[in-house]
Amino acid sequence: MISIASPDLGDAERDRVDAVISDGQLADGPVVREFESEFAAFCGADHAVATTNGTTALHAAFEALGVGDGDTVVTTPFSFVASANAVRHAGAEPVFADVDPQTLTLDPESVADVVARHDDVAAILAVHLYGTPAEMRPLRNIATDHGLPLVEDAAQAHGATYRGSTVGTLGDVACFSFYPTKNMTAGEGGMVTTSHDGVAERVRRFCDHGRTSGYEHATVGHNFRMTSLCAAIGRAQLEKLPAFNEARRENAAALTDRLSATSVETPVDPAHVRSVYHQYTVRADDREALRDHLADCGVDTGVYYPVPIHKQPAYADVRASLPVAERAADRVLSLPVHPGLSPEDLDVIADAVASFEPARSDAATERTVIDS
Repeated sequence: MISIASPDLGDAERDRVDAVISDGQLADGPVVREFESEFAAFCGADHAVATTNGTTALHAAFEALGVGDGDTVVTTPFSFVASANAVRHAGAEPVFADVDPQTLTLDPESVADVVARHDDVAAILAVHLYGTPAEMRPLRNIATDHGLPLVEDAAQAHGATYRGSTVGTLGDVACFSFYPTKNMTAGEGGMVTTSHDGVAERVRRFCDHGRTSGYEHATVGHNFRMTSLCAAIGRAQLEKLPAFNEARRENAAALTDRLSATSVETPVDPAHVRSVYHQYTVRADDREALRDHLADCGVDTGVYYPVPIHKQPAYADVRASLPVAERAADRVLSLPVHPGLSPEDLDVIADAVASFEPARSDAATERTVIDS
């Protein structure tokens, strides 16, 4: 079976972890500070603060921005539920705008409409879905016009660019995940990037029990600190990330070329966007049949995400009509695109999709009978 994801770790990661074990500073040690500095430089941000995972990175970012009780945050319903959960962890409520039918990231026109209808919006949270940056220029304009901070959920987009700028620098604060299936991993972990000194200070303090120095704690916080072991893996992976991303882009280009004449709708990136293809996501009207067919051909797939957040049981109190997101949830299917794929693997994937025969509608069947 050709897997949907395949983390690539080797001697470089082992050597970094061994060095931490030998040093003995396993928790929040100097290796974490080095990882933060290197990741900030990679993104072009002034600050990076490491956390335990992408969800705690988002939570800490909202706390640092002062988002809390009585506030709402405009975000996408088409994302992993952690995006909205982090808003609630901070004490606020998510309100959902619809997504763009091409990129499936936040639709700025829908965001503007939602912001205009709510007087309690405290922030906008844009998700760079599948490794493709959201339309940050118009979202930034909306945020500026209404005096709102703009937050990037960049959990799937390490190294992606929008109009020449790297994600992690496009909003007021950005959050990353280093879960094993991401474009780079730390085993587990997250990162907050920002160029606002005060935001960085408040994030760091919140992630360390509100600590200001020694055993002085100015505010209530959490223990969201990254371990040195995770940071060691992350440092080695960051060095490999450009090559990982380039391999994903090459694999995506090969699949798009091979699948252009098939029944699936392939992903299309705007010219001003450079996706890093965390997922290569096609759309198909007969998705479940296609998925079964691909499994029979030895190709693993994933559906990200089959239920929009506003339709999840945990958000049963949310009332929203978001037809583009709901339609996408019924049609999306992610194919393997990771750097571990061989040319032969790509052939198997493309041939499997090409050999799929979608179910014909009754109308099409009737026309065939009449024509005959």
